[in-house]
Amino acid sequence: MRDKRDRFDNDTYTRRGRLTEYERARLAESPEQDLPGDGDRYSTWDTGERGPQPYPEWLVTDLAAVDTELGILKTGKEADVHLLRRGLPDRSRECLLAAKRYRSSEHRQFHRDSGYLEGRRMRRSRENRAMANRTSFGRNLIAEQWAVAEFAALGRLWTAGLPVPYPVQRDGTELLLEFLGDEDGTAAPRLAQLRPGEDELADLWFQAEKALEQLAAEGLAHGDLSAYNVLVHESRLMLIDTPQLVDVFANPGGAEYLARDAANLAGWFSSRGLNLDVPDLVAKLRDRAGLR
Repeated sequence: MRDKRDRFDNDTYTRRGRLTEYERARLAESPEQDLPGDGDRYSTWDTGERGPQPYPEWLVTDLAAVDTELGILKTGKEADVHLLRRGLPDRSRECLLAAKRYRSSEHRQFHRDSGYLEGRRMRRSRENRAMANRTSFGRNLIAEQWAVAEFAALGRLWTAGLPVPYPVQRDGTELLLEFLGDEDGTAAPRLAQLRPGEDELADLWFQAEKALEQLAAEGLAHGDLSAYNVLVHESRLMLIDTPQLVDVFANPGGAEYLARDAANLAGWFSSRGLNLDVPDLVAKLRDRAGLR
């Protein structure tokens, strides 16, 4: 196995990433710093919210650490996900993180606002009007609400033992999350990208059904579950993209979200050859959630 000091030294890897215009502007607004090595900023561990304790052993929490941008992992309608290396200047300790950065003022609206933000109104009427009218201020508030919601959701799910990446910290509209992938920076594939054999398919469905049951037992639905927002990391199914997590009791459409999550995920497995009884699964989930 390579020494971890050398893990990211390949020029092809470290220079293949590119910053979005939004990210260039964000970095340009940051105060100039005399950073060691190829770092882009000092660790932001001392700012914003931190994930649940105890902190994982792999996580670098030293304030002397620097963050280095390594490229874009995914672009989306509401957020981009970047690959970040956080490590000490001498490279004696380092870890990879996924930096999910919600876009704000350059986007007119988030395509998943309606329904999911039920019950998340802010206290001040000015802020509610700004969000409803999609002013620049309002769009920034919406972006931060999504970041706050996802960080809270991941913390709750992680603490409850569900298969989600560890939420490292939140600073404004940026979430730093456990990177699910290989040491060389290759991200774990989405479930939708896989063509599993019979045994692997059955094992992945076992994990998927267990995750759905765990969510239901917590009184929750993912809200947007499909084979496209589930990763498979080291043969383990992992749920991602959770800002729209739905409380099935507080949200008027909670039961429908629960059933839709089950049908979407089961549909992918059924199309690969598994014989699944979706109505029976939905009934089981409703029972686990305590819905009558």
